[in-house]
Amino acid sequence: MQGLSEFVQMVISGTAIGCIYAIVALGFVLIYKASEIVNFAQGDLMMVGAFLGFTFIGIAGMPFLLGLVLAMACMALIGAALDRIVLRPMVGQPVFAIVIITIGIGFVIRSVVIALPGWGSETYSISAPYSGTTSTLGGVAIGNELLAIIAATLVLILALYLFFRHTRLGIAMQATSQSQLAAYHVGIPVKSILSLTWAISAAMAALVGVLLAPITFVHVNMGFIGLKAFPAAVLGGFGSIPGAIVGGLIIGVVEALAGFYLPEGFKDVAAYVLLLVVLALRPQGLFAQSAAKKV
Repeated sequence: MQGLSEFVQMVISGTAIGCIYAIVALGFVLIYKASEIVNFAQGDLMMVGAFLGFTFIGIAGMPFLLGLVLAMACMALIGAALDRIVLRPMVGQPVFAIVIITIGIGFVIRSVVIALPGWGSETYSISAPYSGTTSTLGGVAIGNELLAIIAATLVLILALYLFFRHTRLGIAMQATSQSQLAAYHVGIPVKSILSLTWAISAAMAALVGVLLAPITFVHVNMGFIGLKAFPAAVLGGFGSIPGAIVGGLIIGVVEALAGFYLPEGFKDVAAYVLLLVVLALRPQGLFAQSAAKKV
């Protein structure tokens, strides 16, 4: 019975971390679907969002929810600014060059964070109202920090579904992801849609950063979680929104189980081993996208 409880705890813990991977992977996928750019700075945007949350909640003393919303709003502005100022002038350049630009953005972000007073290379913590508390599910004690991440992910997925299905902006974003040229010809402001996509992606990164902060703390290297989220996006089929979610959950659970049942060190490579196995059997990923495009 104890073994079953431990297994359930590992699955729930892995699901929560998998939700983190899933949301970061969603940021990769949204930008890729809209502009065919792989944004390798997504993890670093998450890190900046966490530092903004620390500034609003830990330094300014704001309520947790208000600090979270402000961090997401600030990151949305930063994401839109990156698109307009840095990436838009690169239109027409080789995709490889733009990818290198996103890697460079990540390095610049980390350097700026280290240089800023009050942030730097120190480790900080954010206290959430539910920090240090647990809930009992079926006789298994689960930290409320993990349950909050799972709940927030469910709310985010529902919000994105409603946004893309039932709003004009969401439908315009879908059309732009199918064909920018066709979207332009039917009157959709493609440039504004791309900036909106970057804004949404950056805001989601901030959500992840603030929710993760009570568990892993806030530090300049927390953005490296993007190295685990990227395999999640590839595993699900790069360009697939459901695939990013499922891929993140799978990698999170596999990591948790590998860390508990296998020798030390296997947890760190579990995601990449799983990715290699899946791609060997199904190179297009679990949720392959059709090559056909329509508006």
